[in-house]
Amino acid sequence: MDDRQQTPPPDPDPAALFILLDALRLAAPTELQERVTALMREALLTLRALIDHYLERLDDTPVERKIEDIPID
Repeated sequence: MDDRQQTPPPDPDPAALFILLDALRLAAPTELQERVTALMREALLTLRALIDHYLERLDDTPVERKIEDIPID
């Protein structure tokens, strides 16, 4: 058996994806560059909306749930 500790894989870096997309955009014809730019903008706006939604949920106070004992016969 191997006693060495396994290191977890690194977290994905979204910046690397956008660098790759930007390189592809610059290598493409002008019409395609505009579409890729729009796609990147939409992806960033979607990411921002997801982060905003997550942060709003963190700020909400937890709902107090009423727990009721149910007798089992």
